[in-house]
Amino acid sequence: MNISFEQLKSMVVFAQVVEQGNLTAAAKRLGLSRAVVSYHIKKLEEQLEVKLLNRSTRAINLTEAGSVYYQSCRIIAEQALQAQQQMEALKEEPQGLIKITCPVNAGLQLVVPALNEFRSLYPKIELDVMLSDEIINIMQEGIDLAIRGAPLPDSGLQAARLTTLPTCLCGAPSYFKKHGRPTNPAELGSHCWVIYKQTSDVLTLQKGERSYSVALKGGVSTNNAAARTAFIEGGHGLGRIPLYDAWPRIEAGHLETIMDDFELSPIDIYGVFPPGNAASKKLRLLLDFLREYFIRLEHPLNGIVR
Repeated sequence: MNISFEQLKSMVVFAQVVEQGNLTAAAKRLGLSRAVVSYHIKKLEEQLEVKLLNRSTRAINLTEAGSVYYQSCRIIAEQALQAQQQMEALKEEPQGLIKITCPVNAGLQLVVPALNEFRSLYPKIELDVMLSDEIINIMQEGIDLAIRGAPLPDSGLQAARLTTLPTCLCGAPSYFKKHGRPTNPAELGSHCWVIYKQTSDVLTLQKGERSYSVALKGGVSTNNAAARTAFIEGGHGLGRIPLYDAWPRIEAGHLETIMDDFELSPIDIYGVFPPGNAASKKLRLLLDFLREYFIRLEHPLNGIVR
């Protein structure tokens, strides 16, 4: 039985429907209408004479036949992408679109300045940058690279460490004037904290071989790193802040560090991407550039606070 070009297209559409979780998301990813996506699925089921999907108003589920068929469709879609990336790698000057997502504060202060330099070096590479503190499903949204503070265990994703950010404990002079300055881990639990909801509410400090854990509580919590720093600067509590964010405020006298003789865990920054993008020349260039850029940033911070 011969397979037509139309059926090959339908197989790629079917793979996207499975990966995106519904017809609407697949249509958006492929740049098609939902009706066209539905047509391809219906056509495949007619040609194969099997039911591939069980559909309800809320979700789709693979049938046994659909699960088996998806594995073949996925391979075809991946091989097509690899072929495209191989041709891309043969071009002397890299080009094409890279869709990136990263947290708002780190994006504005670290990633966007880096991308400014990168774009100047590679003007034919287009950038679509989404700043968000929410964890985005990069497979469903068609994101090529996500900058994250942890190699999240998303199924099928790959991660490359880009840099390590030192952190410090800070408070505003107005806070210390009102509440006093803690000098040991035992006192930290009785102080007010600005809670950053994207991280644990238990702080771990280390000095030599001894480790201390402190449960944090406070009257202000936020999911935005810039808001966290602003609330700390406003005197509403103590907080753990990346040094790149805290240092300009420390120099200006708006923040002061505490517990400088204790060590805090740094924040490892990762580039997370779908495995199909690993062979992309433009993505490899960007990952290498970001690593080198962050190494340059580390030098001014060496010796500060810790």
